[in-house]
Amino acid sequence: MRGTLRDICCHNGWCFNGSIIVTLSVNTLTLIQFILNNETIATSLPPGTVLLDFIRYHQHLHGTKIGCREGDCGACTVLVGEHVNGAVHYQSMTSCLMAIGNAHTKHIVTVEGINTDGLTPVQQAMADEGATQCGFCTPGFVISLTGFCLSSEATGTEKAIASIDGNICRCTGYKSIERAAARTTAILAGCTEEDRLNFLVRNKIVPGYFSGIKERLQQLQSMVSTRRLPDLAATQERPRVLGGGTDLYVQQHSEMTYAPIEFLFDHPELTAIQQENNTCLIGPSVTVSDLMASPVITTALPSFHQYAKLVSSTPIRNMATLAGNFINASPIGDFTIMFLALDAQLVFTMQQQQRTVPLRSLYKGYKQLDKSPEETIQQIRFELPGANTLFHFEKVSKRTHLDIASVNSAIRLEMNGNEIEEAGLSAGGVGPVPMYLAKSSSFLKGKTVTVELVEELITVMKTEISPISDVRGSKAYKTLLLPQLIKAHFMTLFPALAAQYTAMRNQG
Repeated sequence: MRGTLRDICCHNGWCFNGSIIVTLSVNTLTLIQFILNNETIATSLPPGTVLLDFIRYHQHLHGTKIGCREGDCGACTVLVGEHVNGAVHYQSMTSCLMAIGNAHTKHIVTVEGINTDGLTPVQQAMADEGATQCGFCTPGFVISLTGFCLSSEATGTEKAIASIDGNICRCTGYKSIERAAARTTAILAGCTEEDRLNFLVRNKIVPGYFSGIKERLQQLQSMVSTRRLPDLAATQERPRVLGGGTDLYVQQHSEMTYAPIEFLFDHPELTAIQQENNTCLIGPSVTVSDLMASPVITTALPSFHQYAKLVSSTPIRNMATLAGNFINASPIGDFTIMFLALDAQLVFTMQQQQRTVPLRSLYKGYKQLDKSPEETIQQIRFELPGANTLFHFEKVSKRTHLDIASVNSAIRLEMNGNEIEEAGLSAGGVGPVPMYLAKSSSFLKGKTVTVELVEELITVMKTEISPISDVRGSKAYKTLLLPQLIKAHFMTLFPALAAQYTAMRNQG
């Protein structure tokens, strides 16, 4: 392969700067190529190398900060632009959890990449509102708000504030940052979707080079492979399958750096959400943000966006895949709990052979799955809720956003008038695995919804759970908490019950 490359980084970290001609053997070396700010980059570093380390230690761009290295603080936030359907779509992501292999053929933007003459309007808004003190978190906020400006959803202060829900500040108390977000929204007045990029360039919200990124990404994609990285034929070790990496890199950062990896994050054939008759078909690399944007999901589950907002933060939702949530097997995985109630089915594939496993049968013990190491999820399926279906999700955590659940629960009810024909009840944080409460679900069949039924259900439920004390709450707390979530399900889905429970409390 021949190409003119701005920067070649080898395994030992040496860099050769300048315009050079490189000849590579695909059997010995596979380059990862992407645009970093305004420079086209090619690197032969291990594809599992974390993007944050590449940015700081190999490119010496120190505006992207090292904070928690767990995707919680937002100090390392970058924008990731991907050419899709004739346009460049930008999302904020945490570079501390992103492998450089997932940056392949994309546009990566750090805070240095938005520099113009003087402060950008976003930076000026932060300065004018006193929205920075120690300054450590400021680049992350600026990048997130700039990403908001680039987004097609850049309308309203509420959405501007939502765009920074993955950024933490220990100094300001946030009100000054919220005012800066409001000022950013006002800057966009008069901006239309058709003229968005030109508007942002004219107003110096982003530099002029952004106008040429689409063509550069098209050229890059036409020159290089967007499939397997690295060359897996060169190693005898079984490759690790990687989606967004939002949990894997927290748990196995060092192991992933040099592991042979098969990257599945953005394969078009793995990121589709389709409807066939009454069945929803979801690719394994579909992210939480993809689900939130899907008309198939939001039509079938009108409150899904509200539930998803309780899960992590915008940058993590932009990276986290649904299949990864399932296979991670966390006892409190929020989407696992939702899809247990929805009776999702997983289609596994191995050497061109397929088998279907109900999600409810996947978990055999703590982090133990009905899955061989060689199997991968090819598809996720579930029956779309109908007109008589009720669905609800509840979660309690120490923080409303960007936190792991202490206890979570979901319920699906198929109704015939006031009678329950079919039920699915699930709960997390009350056992060693994400739990489908089979006895409780069966108990509800054929019953009429009353306060008494809910109380009887709670009695049955307590025979199925086995919570333990941990950092998120004691055994006693979790045992008391799940009944409250079950009551919340029914009080939300059947408002008349809420009035009855209120009357009961008032009576003592």
